[in-house]
Amino acid sequence: MSEVIVLAYSGGLDTSVCIPLLRERYGFEKVITVLTDVGQPKEDIERGNERAEKLSDGHYVIDARDEFVRDYIFPAIKANGSYEGYVLGTAIARPLIARKTVEIAEELGADALGHGCTGRGNDQLRFEAIFRATDLRVVAPMRELDLSREWEIDYARDHGIDVPVTREKPWSIDENLWSRSIEGGRLEDPFFEPPEEIYAWTKPPERGVPPEKVEIEFSKGVPVALDGERIGGVELIERLN
Repeated sequence: MSEVIVLAYSGGLDTSVCIPLLRERYGFEKVITVLTDVGQPKEDIERGNERAEKLSDGHYVIDARDEFVRDYIFPAIKANGSYEGYVLGTAIARPLIARKTVEIAEELGADALGHGCTGRGNDQLRFEAIFRATDLRVVAPMRELDLSREWEIDYARDHGIDVPVTREKPWSIDENLWSRSIEGGRLEDPFFEPPEEIYAWTKPPERGVPPEKVEIEFSKGVPVALDGERIGGVELIERLN
């Protein structure tokens, strides 16, 4: 009997490399990918879909933006949620992505759940707090095989997997409606000055960008209007970004 695993898929280096690894190293017959849209750039989702169509044995795309805003971002706003001043965008998105992955796995009657987290951060806990509430086996190739990002880049190249990272620029970028974070490579060295190229939401003052004032109206603790126009939560956040 063939084993099926459902993988929480982002379309990036880690989870793209996971697909062939789950077949080669773990013996899964089918790898099903689930890409949950929580406000990533549209081009990232499109590229992720293209890679998944080539690499996986089945692919699902779930638009969870409204749910992310209503059930995760708005409660965080009400609670002034932050970690030492850092907005909790990545942290609160992971459990939602995990839940959507579990829903597909249960619908398909899969044997296991997979994620692309390493053993060096908190993401593994955020996924597995949800995954381990099920009876399904949990597989984490990056953590269990202790793979470096450089090894993954070489593996992707040797297996014809087109990923937008190189050994010289191995940045790992996580973006959703609520935050954008960048890590990897020399960025982990506190003495390395981050290059301007990694930033997308901000611009340095020397570029001469004029300041702009915006007015946000709140009701019962959550934003409901921007510059006098009442709009939905997803659109309001996208405009502000």
